[in-house]
Amino acid sequence: MPVQSVALRDASIQYRLLSQYLFLLKKYPILTKSVTSGILSALGNLLSQILEARKKSQSDASVKGIDTAGAARYAIYGLLVTGPLSHYFYQLMEMWMPTTDPYCVVKRLLLDRLVFAPGFLMIFYLVMNILEAKGLDDFIKKIRGSYWTALKMNWKVWTPFQFVNVNFVPVEFRVLFANMIALFWYAYLATVRK
Repeated sequence: MPVQSVALRDASIQYRLLSQYLFLLKKYPILTKSVTSGILSALGNLLSQILEARKKSQSDASVKGIDTAGAARYAIYGLLVTGPLSHYFYQLMEMWMPTTDPYCVVKRLLLDRLVFAPGFLMIFYLVMNILEAKGLDDFIKKIRGSYWTALKMNWKVWTPFQFVNVNFVPVEFRVLFANMIALFWYAYLATVRK
């Protein structure tokens, strides 16, 4: 039985979206990763708000509406920080620790978990503090109150995913892979920072 190719316009919406994403990723890698990061970060924040509202409604507590400013802050963070910073980090990791290095699997994971994760989380706290127009005292209070807890949770949750990401996911898809996990991670961070 002969195989027929499907014209792109007749293909499923998922296939067309994937094809367009891959085209944009190749042509504009940083911009594509940044926009994707912004969208998925905002969705993670919205997910957090929905889960929190659902929990409150089950306990008969008053439920506020969706905080669109909060979702916008996460979108800005993803667009301006997560996308570009992650892109360059993974590119540099490829240059510094090529797969020809016999210990690259361990080195990559240690670099990500012990250097990138703590710094990236600190940047998250700082940028969110700035976007919320809060002062240094509030930043220090949040760092003292929840940074260590969030970092330990980051190490618990992210380590297996990042092991796979930095060692087996092609470099051009690492930001997307991390963003998919971050969708749920940002839901957690939005809750713990309060």
